[in-house]
Amino acid sequence: MFVAEVRPRWSDMDLFGHVNHANTVTLLEEARVDLLFREAALRGADDLARGVVVAKLAVDYKAPLFANGGALRIEMSVREIRAAYFVIDYSVRSGPSESDPVAVTASTTLAPYDLASGKPRRITDSERDFLAAWHSGGNGA
Repeated sequence: MFVAEVRPRWSDMDLFGHVNHANTVTLLEEARVDLLFREAALRGADDLARGVVVAKLAVDYKAPLFANGGALRIEMSVREIRAAYFVIDYSVRSGPSESDPVAVTASTTLAPYDLASGKPRRITDSERDFLAAWHSGGNGA
């Protein structure tokens, strides 16, 4: 699995004192960008940075998240890779340790997208290889 640490901001909290849904989704996005842009570029799969769109998003809350100055641990793995889309699963822990409780689980279905033509595109071989390294059950190395 790929692990990213994100730090909720004070402004991410709502009237009830916890990180609201829209900002939770933004934290997932920040973690996903770390995987699909930074890590992918380091491993020769920088085509993903040319364009990827979210086709589906599901978020399940187990406990509230708080902006207390600390980082959250977001664990990501690729559940499914198809010709023109892939699915990432997330576990968001309430702190930076793998022993911190899972507060949120989520998944996104993502489609590579050609911004110039305005159309979805197929996953390239280098992208498939990169995503396969993070496939559930893979070691990510």
